[in-house]
Amino acid sequence: MPLTILTDSEARKLLLGLKKQDILDLQQSLADALHYYSTSTEQDSNGCCSSYQPLRTSLKRSDGQTTLFMPASSNDGLGVKIVTLAEPDSTPSRKKASSDSSAASPRGSLASLDSLSLSAASTSSSATAFDRDIPPASVASKDSTTPKGLLTLLDRTGAPRALINAEEITAFRTALASTMLFKKRANVHDVVVFGAGKQAYWHIRLALLLRGPEIHHLNIINRSFERVQNLLHTLFQPSDGGDDSLSRPKIQIITPNANEYERLLKVTVRSASVIFCTTPSLTPLFPAGYLTNTEGRKKGRYVAAIGSYKPHMLELHPDILRQNVAHDHGRHHHKHALSGGAVIVDSVEACLKEAGEVIQAGLSGNEVVEIGELIMLRKDAERRRQDCLAGNGFEGDGLDETGVEIGECAQRKKKRKDKGKKGGEDDGGDRGLVEWLQKGNVIYKSVGLGLMDVVVGGELVALADARGIGTRIENF
Repeated sequence: MPLTILTDSEARKLLLGLKKQDILDLQQSLADALHYYSTSTEQDSNGCCSSYQPLRTSLKRSDGQTTLFMPASSNDGLGVKIVTLAEPDSTPSRKKASSDSSAASPRGSLASLDSLSLSAASTSSSATAFDRDIPPASVASKDSTTPKGLLTLLDRTGAPRALINAEEITAFRTALASTMLFKKRANVHDVVVFGAGKQAYWHIRLALLLRGPEIHHLNIINRSFERVQNLLHTLFQPSDGGDDSLSRPKIQIITPNANEYERLLKVTVRSASVIFCTTPSLTPLFPAGYLTNTEGRKKGRYVAAIGSYKPHMLELHPDILRQNVAHDHGRHHHKHALSGGAVIVDSVEACLKEAGEVIQAGLSGNEVVEIGELIMLRKDAERRRQDCLAGNGFEGDGLDETGVEIGECAQRKKKRKDKGKKGGEDDGGDRGLVEWLQKGNVIYKSVGLGLMDVVVGGELVALADARGIGTRIENF
C-alpha cells in the first residue's frame, strides 16, 4: 500500500471539492465511529471502543505554546495527531482591541461582494469591558490558535498509510461533528457565529452546504471586522478559491465598536436558532441571562461550543449549562420530551477533565451524554428508512433520504428503563428524545478526539487517492 502525503494546500483543495453528499457520507462514517466509541466494549473487538482511545497528552513550553499528542484507534487502523497551539492572551491592550475592530466604511470595504445582502455594525462605541457586554478578547491574528502540525495514519498492521498537514483537517472534522445535530434541527433560519478563523469558516461552509436555502440570516460576531471580511471573500469569491454556488443568506457583521453594541448582541443572540462558538476565549462570550431568563428560553436553539479546550477556558457562561441540565425548569417554553435535559459532548471523560464550561459549571458524568449515544449507525438508519417506506415506521419520524439520523441507542434505552425513567424499550422515549434534539434547547460541547482525526483522515485519504490529489510513495 502506498504512503499518501497531503500538504495543507492539497488538503484544502480536497476539502473544498467536497459536495453535500460527500459531507453526508463523511458525517455518517464519523457518526458510526462515535457510536462505537460510546457503546462498544473491549469484548466487542471494535477498534473504535473508548478503551482504545487514550486521553491526549499536552506539552507546554516556556514560549507559551502547547503541543498536543492525540493517539487513536479505528476499525481501519491507527493514528496520531501532533498539533501545536498558541496560548490565548487574556489581557490584550485596549489599543490592540480597538485597532483590530475596523471602523472604516464597512459597506464600502465589501463592495466587491455586491451580490450578498450584507449589513455591518462596526462603528465606534465606548464600551470596553465584559460587564458592558463586550466579548472577551481572544488571541490576535498573528498568534492564532489554529493548530499547526501533522496527522500520521497507519493501516491495521501498523504500516504507514498517510501523512497529512493537520491545520485544515482539524477545523473541518470539528465542524463535521458539530453539524451532525444541526443537520436535524427543525429551525435553522438564524445562525450566529462567534469568531472568524478556520473553525468559523468550516462551520459556516458546512452549514450552508447542508441547510443553505433554509438559513435566512447569518450573523458573525468578532473583534476584527477585517477578519470577517476576509472570511466572506474566501467563502464566496471564486477568484479567492471560494464557492459561488453556496446559498447566500443576509449577512450581518457585528464588532465591539458598533453603535448600540450591547443591544445588538442581546437581540442577535436571543433571535438565534443556532449558535456556533469557535473562539479560544477565557471568559463568556455573552451574559448568561440572554439565554437563561424567561425571555431567553422562549425559543429552542442549538448551541455548539468548540473553541475552548482547557479547564480555564470557556465561551458559554456556566449558568447556561447548569440550567440546561436542571430537572425542574418550571414552565417550559417549548415541548421538552425529557424531564430536565443534558449537555451533549464528544467524550464524557475528556470533557470532565478538559472542557472549561463543563468543569466550571460543576457538571457530573450523569449530566452529560455523548453524541455517539444519540446518533444511529448507518445500518440502523437504513433499516428505519426501509421500515418507514414499508409503512412500519411511526408518523413524524422525520427521516432524511441519506445522512446521519438521531435516535436513542439500545444501551441508553436500557439504562433509562432500569432507572424507571419514561421511555424504556418502547419507541415513545425515542420519539421524545428526537423531538428534544430537533426542537429543544440543546448544547453540544467538544474538546476533540483523536478518533475523529483518524476516521475522517482515513476517509479523506481514500478520496484523495481516487481523485488524484496529493503525493504517493510506493513501498514506503
